[in-house]
Amino acid sequence: MSAAKIVIVVAAARNGVIGRDGDMPWRLPTDLMHFKALTLGRPVVMGRKTWQSIGRPLPGRPNIVITRDTSFVAEGAARVGSLEEGLRLARDLAAESGVDEVCVIGGGQVYREAMASVDIIHLTVVDADLDGDTMFPAIDPTVFDRVSAVSAPRAEKDSHAVTFTTWRRRTGASEPGHDGLLEL
Repeated sequence: MSAAKIVIVVAAARNGVIGRDGDMPWRLPTDLMHFKALTLGRPVVMGRKTWQSIGRPLPGRPNIVITRDTSFVAEGAARVGSLEEGLRLARDLAAESGVDEVCVIGGGQVYREAMASVDIIHLTVVDADLDGDTMFPAIDPTVFDRVSAVSAPRAEKDSHAVTFTTWRRRTGASEPGHDGLLEL
């Protein structure tokens, strides 16, 4: 079995905002169901702030938390010191359980670091331009191809409409470091 693919799972406003004051600036039960479907059974890798905003381990998937604080305890999760270490552990866990993907689930700094090695991006585009303090890096269309975009019906409790998009790294493409707004 080859190494598990590295997959980013993220929701971002049209202007790239993914967070505000340690939380998401929307209420989207439809996207939470989509997130669960994409990550269930797969190892999830996240930064400490994302772990703290969730407040508990995500059930049904191995949780891996990245922090440089060696005294930090993430009850119900493995603690690692770097993204590289987290991805290595996630791939080992994926191989043990027979799954072919590991999911990077935030936050902003972890996403920026992961862009250089990610194979697939599952981006939920929130149909709004929102204020926030955490951004998702722009997706460089010379590195990634958008392979699908599906508008989801807005459920009664959703604060915004969403579009589920999937991006795949082009064969042989490397991430040159790209900033700015999302290329949709």
